Amino acid sequence: MTALEAALWQQGYVHVAGIDEAGRGALAGPVVAAAVILPQGLVIPGVDDSKKLRRPARERLFSTISAQALAVAVCMRSPAQIDAANILQATLQAMREAAGALCIPPDYILIDGNRAFAGSPWPLRTVTRGDARCQSIAAASIIAKVSRDRIMHDLHALHPEYGWLTNAGYPTRTHYAALATYGPTHYHRKSFRLKARHRA
Repeated sequence: MTALEAALWQQGYVHVAGIDEAGRGALAGPVVAAAVILPQGLVIPGVDDSKKLRRPARERLFSTISAQALAVAVCMRSPAQIDAANILQATLQAMREAAGALCIPPDYILIDGNRAFAGSPWPLRTVTRGDARCQSIAAASIIAKVSRDRIMHDLHALHPEYGWLTNAGYPTRTHYAALATYGPTHYHRKSFRLKARHRA
């Protein structure tokens, strides 16, 4: 999980940041991007793609990463900003902002996926399935996921009928059923398909 970072450290890049997002495929709530710089040689047991981890493990690792990382930053785009820019551009904007918000400027950036923001002032590369292959990206995925889940937990208290405490705003049968009954809220992404597709 640290091979990509180790190769960059050997090239003289001291502060390597991993970046990932959470919430890109949700119907409601923000898209959240996180950037994490870990110390050279640090291995945090259990760090993996956040989607593979249960909530208690993510919460525990969130605390560990926050305590041991050299720098952590979280940025987001609201549903209105997503609707205005489209989800891809909103995600890339949040990623770029997270990189720039790090208290230690990154020397190099590793981004999960195959798309990167344009005009980067930092050297970077994208890493397909990076949250399963690269510790710093996996750490960022955990920070982003837990940060977003906490937001959706708070929003659930305002609109419990949508089940955001369990579905975190993602498309589920119960979420679509609530949309059919109550309609979208201010926190739904109006540019997304908010009606369930009928299956034969």
